[in-house]
Amino acid sequence: MKIKEMVAALEAVLFAGGEPVSSARLCEVFEIDDETLGKLITLLTNKLEDSNSGIKLLRLGDSYQLASRTEYVEYVRRAFDIKRKTPLSQAALEVLAVIAYNQPVTKAFIEQVRGVDCSGVVSTLVEKELIEERGRLELPGRPLLYGTTPNFLRSFSLTSLKNLPELPKNLAADAEQMTMDDVIEENKEAEITETNL
Repeated sequence: MKIKEMVAALEAVLFAGGEPVSSARLCEVFEIDDETLGKLITLLTNKLEDSNSGIKLLRLGDSYQLASRTEYVEYVRRAFDIKRKTPLSQAALEVLAVIAYNQPVTKAFIEQVRGVDCSGVVSTLVEKELIEERGRLELPGRPLLYGTTPNFLRSFSLTSLKNLPELPKNLAADAEQMTMDDVIEENKEAEITETNL
């Protein structure tokens, strides 16, 4: 297969998928290595840019997806009668930031950082598929661990978590002082209190 055909076939696969497709799966489908896939991805990206296409190629971690360009979102909404989603509240953005920079974390860790209950906010972020459960901490009560999703990356136009902006120095210092060990200790104390009731 010629390179031009491979680029067109890659575009067709990503378009038909509708969801992110992993690099490993694309390499398997096209029977190529990562380096060759990288070249095809670059050619497809350039093709979409050069033709002023209404779609763009997103890289989400080690996956790829075609998506509408943000400058045409209003037309897409009108065409499909998509209601504008309510923006995230300040509390939701704060919880999302705590999770994104420290994941995986427990709800107790988030609450310790923010100083307030965040059960409702965490539930909302799970519903919006911006965060997900990532297992449980091996402690009494086995608290849930949370982390961000590929939808989080897509929503904030990030390739990976490495692209998160750096924290201001004073916040970074505070975050270093508060570790998961502090939360684990707090969870143990809370569990002891609950069992004594």
